[in-house]
Amino acid sequence: MGGLTISNKVLNKYFEYLKRFDDETKKKLIIKLSNSLGSKEKKVFNLKSIFGAWEDERSSKEIVSEIRKSRAEPRTIEKF
Repeated sequence: MGGLTISNKVLNKYFEYLKRFDDETKKKLIIKLSNSLGSKEKKVFNLKSIFGAWEDERSSKEIVSEIRKSRAEPRTIEKF
């Protein structure tokens, strides 16, 4: 998952809020942020891990047919 990048304007708004914290809370926040800097581990999503997750006794043709039957007809809008 990629990191979130924010603009200086947004960062300043966060800072205005965070600077009101007491010193102990600020220290805890600094520690948490510092610890998060070292975590460069990228989680790789394995597409094969979700293969076979869908279980159904119906055939693909039956599922497609059911989806098509459940579709609503488009509304007809009358002209003024």
